[in-house]
Amino acid sequence: MFETLKNAFKVKEIRIKIWMTLLFILIYRIGCYIPVPGVGTGSFSEGIAAASYLSIMSMMTGGALANGTWFAMGIGPYINASIILQLLTVAIPALERMSKQGEEGQKKIAKLTRYGALILAIIQAIGILVSFNANIVDAEGHLALSQILFDQVWLAYIVIVAFYAAGALVTVWIGERITEYGVSNGISLLIFVGILATAGNAFLNSIITFVTQGFDLNKFWAIIGYIIAIVVVFGLIVWVELAERRVPVQYAKQVKGRKMYGGQSTVIPIKVNANGVMPLIFAFSILSFPEMIMTMFWSGSPAHVWWQSNMGTSSWLYMVVLALLILAFAFFYSQIQFNPEDISKTIQQNGGFILGIRPGKPTAEYLKRIQNRITLFGAIFLAFIALVPAIVFRLIDPSTSSVFSATGLIICVSVALEFNTALESQIMMKNYKGFLK
Repeated sequence: MFETLKNAFKVKEIRIKIWMTLLFILIYRIGCYIPVPGVGTGSFSEGIAAASYLSIMSMMTGGALANGTWFAMGIGPYINASIILQLLTVAIPALERMSKQGEEGQKKIAKLTRYGALILAIIQAIGILVSFNANIVDAEGHLALSQILFDQVWLAYIVIVAFYAAGALVTVWIGERITEYGVSNGISLLIFVGILATAGNAFLNSIITFVTQGFDLNKFWAIIGYIIAIVVVFGLIVWVELAERRVPVQYAKQVKGRKMYGGQSTVIPIKVNANGVMPLIFAFSILSFPEMIMTMFWSGSPAHVWWQSNMGTSSWLYMVVLALLILAFAFFYSQIQFNPEDISKTIQQNGGFILGIRPGKPTAEYLKRIQNRITLFGAIFLAFIALVPAIVFRLIDPSTSSVFSATGLIICVSVALEFNTALESQIMMKNYKGFLK
């Protein structure tokens, strides 16, 4: 990857794109520190520490949610809207036809996703304010925002929700500009930067504590063990992310007119973890939803207390349910992403066949059997990453156990690999252009 970056900076066009990417990332990080009128910095930190689903959201925003700043919503509403619209595309024929209309259909889908992101941003902002029962005060805590707005508390809440919703849309705009003028997918890069910022701050605080409090041998070995554990987990994720099963396909020779077509062999690459982090996101969302509702409306009730004590992130019941949900959603999402019948039909229509397998239905059954086996292994891997590293990090250093969640680990690796691939493709494209000229 470092060699790819070195070669990319040698090309002027790619170098400009890299600098544009860094500029938009800098703008995003500045927005993460801009306070919202009426909300003090750190207003949400205590409530977020008590709710696991909010801790994950805060981690992806680089701590902006915990501080209650302008970009507190981050890119979360847009991602949720994308997931919802993707599922509706499978269920609603009109959306499915729209998604197959090429570039024009994709623009319509993107527009609907933005509208959905705005609606979800407003709902999430209202939910967070109701959950935390935030005091409508400024960043210094001296003058209530409601006093400025003619002692109307409801008007102060509207202003705060409007600021948060606007921040979410500006974040989406920054991500789209990175995709258009920069390198790789801008939405993914913003999440990547937020996770690294959270992890970097936590790790820097650990080092500062270690230096200021004097040499503590246990703390020193905890830091070393934490670094080793991260390297090992990252290496494991990279190994699985790049792993794939290649199904060989042979195309028969066909004579059309005076030309002969086909006769070559190719492969169908089926990735081990083709689903990415989607099963994890679905599983975490399902488990977080009851806690979010009870926190908003029945905080402190017996049901809420039972859920926090028995379904907390450190409980065994939570781990078992999470693993089962990951397995279920992995198979569900795999059915959406990979259709053996369509692939079998395409292979047959182009005169191809898998060696030793008859075309048509036997090919579809063969591909489905391979898909189920690979999906099972990928789901077990996701469940392992979701549970084991968190336990290891908690044993090494409890204060930093929540910095890298399973979702954050896989997102970091996936985005880094995607960024490297995007740079390599642009370098290759530039070389081809130079060759043609």
